[in-house]
Amino acid sequence: MTLRWPGSSHPEDDFEAWIAQRHQERVLDGSTTPAGPCPDEAFLKSLAGKSKQIALSDPRVGHAANCPICLRRLLELRPAYQPRQRRLVLTAAAACCCLIVVALVMVARHRANPSHSVPEVAAVQETVDLWNAGTLRSDQPSPLQSVSLPAALVKVTIILPRYSEPGRYVVAVTRDQTGNDLLAQSSTVATGNGDRQEVSVDLDLRKSQPGSYFLSTTHEQDQASYYYPLQIK
Repeated sequence: MTLRWPGSSHPEDDFEAWIAQRHQERVLDGSTTPAGPCPDEAFLKSLAGKSKQIALSDPRVGHAANCPICLRRLLELRPAYQPRQRRLVLTAAAACCCLIVVALVMVARHRANPSHSVPEVAAVQETVDLWNAGTLRSDQPSPLQSVSLPAALVKVTIILPRYSEPGRYVVAVTRDQTGNDLLAQSSTVATGNGDRQEVSVDLDLRKSQPGSYFLSTTHEQDQASYYYPLQIK
């Protein structure tokens, strides 16, 4: 027999509740004959608290359900455990509410700051042809006519001057020919055939003000830097 208690969170339907009530009345009237001895107080407290360690097949459960002495003790013990069960239910409900609130706050912040979902800016394709350019080191004057790049994210392909060595190059945009006030810099390995070499790098010039600058190339092997006048528009 399944023992149901008044106020259970899982009540029987009306018919089963009526049968359980009638059985309880018969037990308390002494109309039943329980089998075996009465269990100890510790077992009755565990049974009143619906301990999961007690199996319904335990003969002591059957005895307690048919013994007027044990049943009265269970009815006395039962109210002491109901507030604790209510607290557990309320605690679980409060935890669920907190999780919901946190989720709502995170969604609201994501909508208010959609920066993570901003698509990447496409780079502007540019080509700088230095094949026939006169080059200079340090502060020597250059006969090269100024080249220009937009104030944007630029993917620039630079055709290096004739006789340029293969290898890795550092490409930079600076305010002057001494390498000071660096605006943008990137490095890559030159590609090409024979004595014709070119490099392709990304330069972020979006924060640059329009004006005169210098575009430099530095061969990492010999650290030779060459500067070319540059206009950012």
